[in-house]
Amino acid sequence: MSNELNPATDFDEPQAYQIRLKGQLDSEWAEWFGGLTITPDDSGTTLLTGAGIDQAALHGVLKKLRDLGLILISINPIEPDRAEVASTDPNQLFTQGHER
Repeated sequence: MSNELNPATDFDEPQAYQIRLKGQLDSEWAEWFGGLTITPDDSGTTLLTGAGIDQAALHGVLKKLRDLGLILISINPIEPDRAEVASTDPNQLFTQGHER
């Protein structure tokens, strides 16, 4: 895997991201996080997923996470059509709004 950025990707343009946190975050926080989809999983982490996030919005989300004292595990850009999909298990995908 290369550490080089894809020159075709413009990070000033809105992207879709998955942000994984240590700990459980209730879905009631979604509005505070700008409508990101919040998916807690059984492994004790939470996945925030959303599309249309530019760099300023991403930094705003990261600031909120820091202010809450939440531990950031990873931030991954994803394909925009996957922004509605949250992975709680590498072998199983749940779509937004899916009841567990």
